[in-house]
Amino acid sequence: MKRSFPSWVLHLSTPLALAVASSGCGAAPASGGRADDSPGEAPSSGEAPAPSDEVPAVPGGPARSSPDGGGEEASPEPPGAPSEREDGVMLQGFFWDVPQRTAEGTWWQHLSAQVPALAAAGVTALWIPPPYKGGAGGYDVGYGVYDRYDLGEFAQKGSVATRYGTLAQLQELVRVAHGRGVRVYADIVMNHMMGADERESFSAGGRSFSVFSRFVYRGRGGRYSSFTFDRQHFNGCDQGGWQQWSPWDFQPGYGGDAWDNLLGCELRLRDPAVRRELVAWGQWITRTLELDGYRIDAVKHMETSFVREWLDAVRGPRFAVSEAWFGSLANLEAYARELGDRTHFFDVPLHYTFHAMSNGNGAWDMRGLRAAGFSQARPALSVPFVDNHDTVVDGGLRSPVTNLKSLAYAYILTRAGVYPALFYPDYFDRALRPDLDRLLRIRRERAGGAGAEHRESDADVYVYSRAGDGRRSGFVLLLNDGGPAVRRVRTPFPGRALVEVGGHDQARITTDAEGFASLPVGARTWAVWAPEGGSAGDRRRR
Repeated sequence: MKRSFPSWVLHLSTPLALAVASSGCGAAPASGGRADDSPGEAPSSGEAPAPSDEVPAVPGGPARSSPDGGGEEASPEPPGAPSEREDGVMLQGFFWDVPQRTAEGTWWQHLSAQVPALAAAGVTALWIPPPYKGGAGGYDVGYGVYDRYDLGEFAQKGSVATRYGTLAQLQELVRVAHGRGVRVYADIVMNHMMGADERESFSAGGRSFSVFSRFVYRGRGGRYSSFTFDRQHFNGCDQGGWQQWSPWDFQPGYGGDAWDNLLGCELRLRDPAVRRELVAWGQWITRTLELDGYRIDAVKHMETSFVREWLDAVRGPRFAVSEAWFGSLANLEAYARELGDRTHFFDVPLHYTFHAMSNGNGAWDMRGLRAAGFSQARPALSVPFVDNHDTVVDGGLRSPVTNLKSLAYAYILTRAGVYPALFYPDYFDRALRPDLDRLLRIRRERAGGAGAEHRESDADVYVYSRAGDGRRSGFVLLLNDGGPAVRRVRTPFPGRALVEVGGHDQARITTDAEGFASLPVGARTWAVWAPEGGSAGDRRRR
């Protein structure tokens, strides 16, 4: 990633590349773990599960369980889940290095201008980047946190505005979004801090330290909070190498795939004063921006008891989704239990399945999509995604879905019981946008009833169906990574005329008394066959 920085950021807590790095580009853990935060067990592109009878994708709530070591029962349903999940689609409204100026002005102004079209297309929530001042000021993408109370309001780090704009522009974005029925989720970064104002020299454990670890916020002058951070609030800092003067909050776990010291100055999240301040800040930013929810960064690098406490004290009825970057499904499920099912999770294992499909580029066994990821194991807690800001740039999490991306989006946007996420560059890609708009319409108008994976799936074509409900017709989905194909499928629609509602075929096919029909799908694309007459579009077509 090519970036330039003014000379005054040279004392930042890590090399400059980390001033704008996300949790996916951390330094090496003390032991165990991976220096690049790469997953413990990414799905391989090898053998797929053998064919079997239909596997239902039941959209019910999570089972109650006791989190490991926590002794607390799980919530039967996270707040905000049903309405978000039934028809909802969130959009990640940014990517690495979004432009500081756009045709509309700042990035916040640009997003405000996009909201009406997004809402009309079926996007129901907007995930915005970290909105507070980073250590690199107006250059920082927000993950190099400096002052969480500066939302583009104070002259600090060489700029009043953040990379994305001013507080007033951000509040206007929220107002516009709410006016169109679009929720707003803010990216919450609480693991670390960067860009300290002053150096501290001290001794601890028989060693001498001289580190930039004091944050005094002179530009803000104590407004909103008089709390300042210094070395007693951190366990260590990475400044050209880790300098540690206090034990990490926890030792590496989950087979070394979760560890404390990620990057910057690592907050001591076992310190009651730090915990109180972060809870107070969470409540403040929620009120100030009228937030509807949160995307919590790097949760597997934070003390779990603190994450539970923060969610209980701040979230209320709002939505929360956490980035716990576990390639291992078993680890992600175990971590969800440890947090007491208080939050949704991005489906990282499913992303790696899509990455394997992309790398196979037609040679991969499409049965690998069956029963895949957290979206199958815990659909009520799952936020499936195809790519995000970390997966498409150089770094430890680089794993782009470059081939067959439309098939991956068809999978997540038609899935029962989950809350899918779009990535900004994908939605605004001219080649991909028409398919995504059609899939959003299908989700809104057709994606009703229980979902089922079909035994007719084979190495080239994956088959999934929704049975329909009283409001939406249901459909049969075919995902094909090979040449043009026809598959005989037992549909949930006996004796019904089916039409392809994705714009890929003009045929009209009638199922037999048992629901069987031979359904075509084009090369390297998807098809959605649904009962005729189930939407206004079908009636116009007749």
